[in-house]
Amino acid sequence: MSKKSFAQGFRDGIPIALGYFAVSFSLGIYARRIGFSALQGFWVSILNLASAGEYALFECVSSSAPLLETAFVIFVVNARYMLMGCALSQKFSPSTPFFHRFLVGFPLSDEIFAIAIARENYEPSYSYGAASIAAPLWAIGTAAGVVAGNILPDFIVTALAMSLYGMFLAIIVPSAKKDKTLAFAILVSFASSLLFSVLPLLNSLSSGMKTIILTISISAVLAVVKPVVPKEEKN
Repeated sequence: MSKKSFAQGFRDGIPIALGYFAVSFSLGIYARRIGFSALQGFWVSILNLASAGEYALFECVSSSAPLLETAFVIFVVNARYMLMGCALSQKFSPSTPFFHRFLVGFPLSDEIFAIAIARENYEPSYSYGAASIAAPLWAIGTAAGVVAGNILPDFIVTALAMSLYGMFLAIIVPSAKKDKTLAFAILVSFASSLLFSVLPLLNSLSSGMKTIILTISISAVLAVVKPVVPKEEKN
């Protein structure tokens, strides 16, 4: 453990933590609407450091999905973190013990991965430093959202809950502008979700099962039709 690396991670994690608080506050508003307490919201967030994964969890809870289905939905939605973990593991020193290799994967979010993979001389203590500020504020933000939802009038809570969808749009729109394949995938996802909500038999599926089917099928088709070409092959 390097104190210097930990301090650098903590410093770089501050802006991430502030952004996490704002996002998780919206999740907390939504969690309150489906009956979560502030303490429950806190623990859900501290154990599931992922906005999409946590939203999927809340959707499953709101639809009374079975535990096995809920677990599988979160696994599918958060599957990208396995790839991030494999990429980050290439920056580890060969002498890094298994304990650190295992523990670094727990707080591996998109943003923490981004700052960690960019470091020239990466150490696990850097990720620990970033997570030590980002993870608590993520969980505190969720709890604060639940508390605010209990205090504010229902019409304001409903309005604030809509900010969660705005958050997802803010994530996907800039990326879609840069990548036509991604933009096409998003449009297909929207259209498929609409069909699943209106077609007979399909509209009777739980939200968790719909997420599983759509995520696996759309990503599998696009992987075959439009595979990602490594940069070295492009050159």
